[in-house]
Amino acid sequence: MASETITSAEYIKHHLTNLTYGQFPDGTWGFANNAEELSSMGFWAFHVDTLGWSIFLGIFFLYFFIKAANKANAGVPSGFQNFAEAMVEFIDESVRGSFTPKNPIVAPLAMTVFIWIFLMNFMDLIPVDWIPYLVGDHGLGLVHYMKVVPTTDPNATFAMAFGVFFLILFYSFTVKGTKNFIAELTLQPLGKWAMPFNLILEGVGLIAKPISLSLRLFGNMYAGEMIFILIALMYGAGYVLGAFGGLLQILWALFHILIITLQAFIFMTLTIVYLDMAHQEHH
Repeated sequence: MASETITSAEYIKHHLTNLTYGQFPDGTWGFANNAEELSSMGFWAFHVDTLGWSIFLGIFFLYFFIKAANKANAGVPSGFQNFAEAMVEFIDESVRGSFTPKNPIVAPLAMTVFIWIFLMNFMDLIPVDWIPYLVGDHGLGLVHYMKVVPTTDPNATFAMAFGVFFLILFYSFTVKGTKNFIAELTLQPLGKWAMPFNLILEGVGLIAKPISLSLRLFGNMYAGEMIFILIALMYGAGYVLGAFGGLLQILWALFHILIITLQAFIFMTLTIVYLDMAHQEHH
């Protein structure tokens, strides 16, 4: 709940600041406790909360799916085994519908992307003050900042998008060949007489893939988190606004379930489509 000792702007800024570990100007390393220390760390600083929660959720996903696979049997399946099998079938249908070549990596990659991003997005449904209050100054006193939704950090979304972009380039060179891939970038769509213009058009289109992947996910999740924070401010504005904020929070959370699922699905689908394009040879 918003504290009465800080302004609304300070409350919002606090909830939108990552737990950052980096090097101070004097050469020492540590966690930033205010905006001045944060800005002094420069490029080589780590968003510990983003890294920690994304790794934790990745391990969570792997643990339960490996457990479901080890306990799979031909008899009466457990509830989680049914869920895991349904997810595998869903991903398999998505890959078959969008990816025409044969590549054994694409389906596992699509499942990892979808479930991992969904889990990171799902953290946005946890009330914004619970975990920061528990580990923060008024709880255990461990840290000053704590953002629990990794996908509201552009560093995380760009990292995933660049991972996909690396695979796009890798398969574009290995499947099409270096000569054909360069020809695709320089000869389409207007032919060899417009090679510089073609390269600009195709280059922009190629670079736009990771940018669109990352910014779409980041923008939607950041906006959703901001709305939750603004609703949380209403709890400190009296009983009437507090009750209205509680109703808004429930309604927004129900609608946000669709958003977090849709954003994970879009990222997965575009990953499949982009990899399919990387496997297609143009003549």
